[in-house]
Amino acid sequence: MPTSPFIFEADAANFSDLLQRSREVPVLVDFWASWCAPCQMLMPVLAKLAEEYQGKFLLVKVNTDEQPEIAQAFGVRSLPTLMLFKDGQPVDSLLGAQPESTLRQMLDRYIEKPSDRLREEARKARERGALAEARKLIEEALALAPNAIELKLDLARILFEEGDYAAMDALLRSLPPSPEVKALQGMLAFARIAEQAPPRQKLEAEVRAHPENSEARYQLGARMALEGDFEGALENFLELLKRDPAYRDRAKEAMLAIFERLGGQGELVNRYRMRMFTALH
Repeated sequence: MPTSPFIFEADAANFSDLLQRSREVPVLVDFWASWCAPCQMLMPVLAKLAEEYQGKFLLVKVNTDEQPEIAQAFGVRSLPTLMLFKDGQPVDSLLGAQPESTLRQMLDRYIEKPSDRLREEARKARERGALAEARKLIEEALALAPNAIELKLDLARILFEEGDYAAMDALLRSLPPSPEVKALQGMLAFARIAEQAPPRQKLEAEVRAHPENSEARYQLGARMALEGDFEGALENFLELLKRDPAYRDRAKEAMLAIFERLGGQGELVNRYRMRMFTALH
């Protein structure tokens, strides 16, 4: 194998130091042996990728006949075994000789791209409340990675916080269905309800005085959901579902939207999912 600044032979003395390099770039460890035919097939493919990626990952080769203690430490039982390390920890693995396309897919999941840096800067800007800056950074990232769904979801969240509901709606409609998209569509629906609603305190007073006012209760639930008071929102939508057949479908959809927003699991979701089921049946 030609010498390369991106390919290393590991032994007991240098292996730990090589793994520490994974705090800078991913480190792909190839466990191999000279008698292993699939290992020999894989070697030139790995070497080609190491040269092509030019230091975006490092290839570390472990001859398991010469370094059995390293293989044993990581539970290697078949060859070839590939383990990818990031931040000093194994994050992915492959067994057997793999096609180049599969190797690329694994590497690309963990190699930082220019759009990743822009996304991280956008996250920090959003946390500071600098929404215009965050939007600009995400749009720059999308110019580099126009098909990245996670970037489009980030942009949808920023549009939501900016109150640009029309642009958010158009963006979400262009994305394939997913739990994240459903959750954002649910929050968008709440925002549009709340746009036309009185302040929360006024709605609370109205619901206390007139519990039968279904529209006020519906608007109150939407406002609570937007403010993160998910239990209060669920309680009002559940009461609406039980009280008013005309609002039954809307109340159910609102509760399902909150379940999606909460990741579809957890004590609150489980409790109100059961209560909703009971009320519906």
